Amino acid sequence: MRRFFRRLVRNRIGFIGFVLCLVVLGAAALAPLIATHDPFAQSIRARLQGPTQEHWLGTDNFGRDVYSRVLHGYRTSIGTAVGAVLLATLAGGVAGLVAAYAGGWADRVIMRFMDILLAFPIILLAIAVLAVLGPGSVNTGLAIGIVYTPIFARLTRGPALTVLSWDYVAAARALGAGPARIMLRHVLPNIAAPLMVQITLSLSTAILVEASLSFLGLGTQPPTPSLGLMLSDSRDYMLISPWTSVFSGLGILLASFGFNLFGDGLRDLLDPALRNAAA
Repeated sequence: MRRFFRRLVRNRIGFIGFVLCLVVLGAAALAPLIATHDPFAQSIRARLQGPTQEHWLGTDNFGRDVYSRVLHGYRTSIGTAVGAVLLATLAGGVAGLVAAYAGGWADRVIMRFMDILLAFPIILLAIAVLAVLGPGSVNTGLAIGIVYTPIFARLTRGPALTVLSWDYVAAARALGAGPARIMLRHVLPNIAAPLMVQITLSLSTAILVEASLSFLGLGTQPPTPSLGLMLSDSRDYMLISPWTSVFSGLGILLASFGFNLFGDGLRDLLDPALRNAAA
């Protein structure tokens, strides 16, 4: 870990992304402690104010503190994105490993189903899933997880096929190792690097998808704070008081940009070809 962290510090893009991710995750985790106001408390007298000593980032059209709502919005948005990506990683990883190990008709059926899901644009497929499940944070996470599952399935299957053709895997089979042991002990550790990179990059886009769905009214429902929902609610007041739109938009940008940079840095550090080229 020390060696990896030293290499990460030398990679400027990855280190900047790592710091941004820490800031965003820290803000989400510590939101109840560092928020200055109740994110649900309304004050008609204080509505649509700019940044002041009492309200650091101003107030929205209901007089709610924007700073506190952005912090709690991070909890909602990042929590939904993390849950969705973990679901996609688990479901897609299992599907990809099963397809690679079983081969034959099982491989064809699983991967053709994944191809069907990949044929749909991400937002449209997520909207279709939410049309069936209904709006809400949990259903939004499920929808994004379903949409991202084929990405992880294809990413898992390709490297798994390569690892399964290696001699030491054949030796493990000859010694009586079962499918679960081969996958968990021999295949999964060798394909973990690209999966880690894809997880960080998927978190970046999942945050944008969650914000987009909330902006359309299909994701997180009011009064729960969500960055996309805050951006949607404040669009009618941009000429009067743009602060809610500006800071909620910056919050989305910061989170997505941080995970994207960190994913690029991880790819440079974990890919042997890129690492040797940089050296």
